[in-house]
Amino acid sequence: MERQDSPSAKWWQLGFGVLCMAMIANLQYGWTLFVDPIDARYHWGRAAIQFAFTIFVATETWLVPVEAWFVDRYGPRIVVCFGGVMIALAWFINAHADSLALLYGAAVVGGIGAGSVYGTCVGNALKWFPDRRGLAAGATAAGFGAGAAVTVIPIAKMIATSGYQDAFLVFGLGQGAVVVALSFLLRKPSRAVPVQRKTLRLPQAKVDRTPREVVRTPVFWLMYAIFVMVASGGLMAAAQIAPIAHDFKVADVPVSLFGLQMAALTFAISLDRIFDGFGRPFFGYVSDNLGRENTMFLAFSIAAAAIVLLLTYGTHPLVFVFATAIYFGVFGEIYSLFPATCGDTFGSKFATTNAGLLYTAKGTASFLVPIASMISAAYGWSAVFTIIIVLNVVAAILALFVLKPLRGRYLAEDLAEDREAEPAVVRPAQLA
Repeated sequence: MERQDSPSAKWWQLGFGVLCMAMIANLQYGWTLFVDPIDARYHWGRAAIQFAFTIFVATETWLVPVEAWFVDRYGPRIVVCFGGVMIALAWFINAHADSLALLYGAAVVGGIGAGSVYGTCVGNALKWFPDRRGLAAGATAAGFGAGAAVTVIPIAKMIATSGYQDAFLVFGLGQGAVVVALSFLLRKPSRAVPVQRKTLRLPQAKVDRTPREVVRTPVFWLMYAIFVMVASGGLMAAAQIAPIAHDFKVADVPVSLFGLQMAALTFAISLDRIFDGFGRPFFGYVSDNLGRENTMFLAFSIAAAAIVLLLTYGTHPLVFVFATAIYFGVFGEIYSLFPATCGDTFGSKFATTNAGLLYTAKGTASFLVPIASMISAAYGWSAVFTIIIVLNVVAAILALFVLKPLRGRYLAEDLAEDREAEPAVVRPAQLA
C-alpha cells in the first residue's frame, strides 16, 4: 500500500533543507575572513590562497550531477549525511594546513561535502513543490545565502582572539555535526506531487526529460551561459570583499546602522548575507508570478547598478556597506531562478540531476576568482568591477530577449510532443 504524505510534510522537508544549507554557508561566504590571516601567517599570496576557493567551488558544483544520481537512486538521507562528515573533515584539515597542497586538498573535500548537501536539498525542494518552484528553491538557497549571517561576527571574533585555526576547527566540527543529525529527517515524496493547476501561473513541461536529453538542447546551454556570467561576478565579489575593503581603506572604519556599530567590513558581510538570504526566496516568489526571464532582467540590471555605485563611491564606508548589500540581495536569485527555470523546462522526475547539471555553471564561473586578484593587482579594482557590470548587463539582455522566446518555443514543441504521445480516445460511436 502506497504511503500518503501529510499536508505539512513538504513544509517540514523544506525547513530541514534550509537548515542543512545554513550549516554549509560558511564554506563559501565565510572564506573571505580567512584569506588575509592565512596570508599573514604563511605569505603565500592572495591569488594562491584564493585558488583554494576556486577548487572548492569547482568541486562543489561539478560533482553535483554525480551526487544527484545517488539521491535519485538511494534518497537524500545518505548523501546529506556523507556531506556533513566531509564538511567537518574539510575545516579540520584547514585548521592544520601548513602548505598550499593541504589547503587545496581541504578545498576538494569541502567541495564534495557542500555539493552533496546543496544539490540534494535544492533538488528535494523542487520535487516537493512543483507548483511553487521559485519560492521553494529560493527558500532553500536562502539558507546557503543567509546561513553565514549569524556566524560572521563570532567567526571574526574568534579569528581575532584565538586565531583562524581555532575558528576553522570549532565551526567546522559543529556545522558538520548538525548536518549529519538533520540528514536522518530528510526524505523524498512518497509519490510524485501533482501540480495544482489553480495556482500554476507559469508554463511547464509536460514531458520529463532525462539528463542525456537536456544537455542536447540549446535552451539548456543558453541558461548555462547566463548562469556563468552572473555567478562569476558574484563569486569574485564574495571571495574578494575583505581584500577590497582593505584596499579601499574602509575595512576597520566604524559604521553605525540600526542602533548597531561595528567595523565596515564585518557590517558589510553580515548585511550581505541577510540581503542575499532574503533575496533568494523573494525573487523566487516574484518569478512565480512575474515570470522567470522578466525577473532575471530586473535582478541583473539592479546588480549592475549596485556595482556602479560601489565603483564610484565605495571608498565611503556607509556606501560600501549598502552597495554590497544591494548587490548580494539581487545576486543570490540565480540560485532560486535557475533551478526553478530548469524544473519548469525539463520536468520534475529528473529535477535533482538536471538542476545539478545546470549548477555546474557556478564551478565554471569560479575560475574567474583568482583571475580577479591578478587583474586587480595589475589594473586596480575598477577593472574588475567593470567586468562584473558588463557581464550583468549582457546577461540581462540575453535573459529577456533571447532566453524567453527560445524557451517559449521549446515548451510549445514539448506540448505538441506530449499531445502526440497521448493514446487515441475511442468514442462509442466508433465501436458500432
